[in-house]
Amino acid sequence: MKAVMVMFDSLNRHMLSPYGCGWTRTENFRRLASHTVVFDNCWVGSMPCMPARRELHTGRYNFLHRSWGPLEPFDDSMPQILKEAGIHTHLVSDHYHYWEDGGATYHQRYTTWECVRGQEGDNWRPLVRFDGGPYPTANVCGDPKERWVEQDFANRTAMQSPEEQPQFCTFRKGVDFLKENHEKDNWFVQIETFDPHEPFFSHAKYKDQFPDQYKGPFCDWPDYRPVNRSDSPELIDHLRKQYAAVLKMCDENLGKILDAMDEYDLWKDTMLIVNTDHGFLLAEHGQWAKCHCPFYAEVAHIPLFIWDPRSKRKGVRTDKLVQTIDLPATLLEYFGQKLPENMEGRPLRPVLEKNEQVRDGALFGIFGGQVCCTDGHWVYMRSPVSGNQPKHEYTLMPMRHGGRRAFMDSEVLRTMKLHGPFAFTKGISVLELDNNSYVSQADYPTMLFCLDRDPRELQTIEDQEREQAMTKLMVKMMKDNDCPEEQFIRMGLI
Repeated sequence: MKAVMVMFDSLNRHMLSPYGCGWTRTENFRRLASHTVVFDNCWVGSMPCMPARRELHTGRYNFLHRSWGPLEPFDDSMPQILKEAGIHTHLVSDHYHYWEDGGATYHQRYTTWECVRGQEGDNWRPLVRFDGGPYPTANVCGDPKERWVEQDFANRTAMQSPEEQPQFCTFRKGVDFLKENHEKDNWFVQIETFDPHEPFFSHAKYKDQFPDQYKGPFCDWPDYRPVNRSDSPELIDHLRKQYAAVLKMCDENLGKILDAMDEYDLWKDTMLIVNTDHGFLLAEHGQWAKCHCPFYAEVAHIPLFIWDPRSKRKGVRTDKLVQTIDLPATLLEYFGQKLPENMEGRPLRPVLEKNEQVRDGALFGIFGGQVCCTDGHWVYMRSPVSGNQPKHEYTLMPMRHGGRRAFMDSEVLRTMKLHGPFAFTKGISVLELDNNSYVSQADYPTMLFCLDRDPRELQTIEDQEREQAMTKLMVKMMKDNDCPEEQFIRMGLI
């Protein structure tokens, strides 16, 4: 058995031609759709980057117990389970959060791995007192960012052509793996790029395909904030076109994987999964980016394509509800491995073979923010009660995402106390730490949307009976996750 996962970051479902977009250039995504089952009802779980990747390893929701952080010592990692079963697992990625302090335990779970440097603020190019070179000191549609923006500009100096960009290097290594190993058996390769995550850096070859009328200061990096009066229609269009240019790069490199699948006849015995961690807001709902605002459909409703050589179903679509935590379960089942006892994800083989439903609901959210739930027809975004407390993190790896992306602050560490085991910690007690951080998403109102009538979630609905039904589903799934008791208090559920 063989499997290939091609993973993008911040891949917008509504910007892809298989999902109805007519102006971007995603010919290879259309080609992919003709070879796979296309999922119309796939959702995120824990947000953002590394919480989503913890779910990709464990098949468990992360966001109710802790924020951004490494894999835990008690976590069951899908690549490691495969590795220990004699299946070679390989990661090639330019997603630089893997080798930061807040994510450094993920890539070592694979049998082998390769990293490609230089995305975003990756601390790579050692240009002392760099003044921006050909770039201005500000690269935002709002307030200037921190030093890591300057680091991004420094990194760009080493990328004078598209072929030198991390995405292209990553896919070259991925194709090399397929070339070297296509005749062998029992392997899984994860080819993962940070693109089309912001900043939307591309060369003229791609930018020129999406002309716009913007004449303002240099800008290819939206800030995480609401749209304001200074964001002209021309700027909004410019940033959408900048995203489309990077998306065209993604489409081109995806085509190289499809070419390799054709050349080496991998369709006969190799599973192919093409996925993402989340989407991105490009001024929809009056918002930029993610995490500071509700997880509208542009962020939470994500694309997914799967080819399973056992069923051989292709060129078809499914509306069955699935989410990120189902992918590790799907890969373990495909390779004939037993699922860990506390894995919440479901193997997608019934969906792929017979279009049968495997789940009734899906939770999604960010630590300390709204808790959201969908049944595939309705989306319920529940906000915390006044004060958004109590909030505790449970971990044996006291690191988190932040400006330094390093250890938790000493003030937080001084609050630690030992907490008894959860159902998934294998009898191991964990550290309980206070988390008083401000999460602006929690300030938005509770909202209910009907996807069947309003798939873009433009109109909130007042329906007390439906809200009660969604609340009941939410509570059940939180309990199934062995959610900390204070989360029910924080959300006003008891």
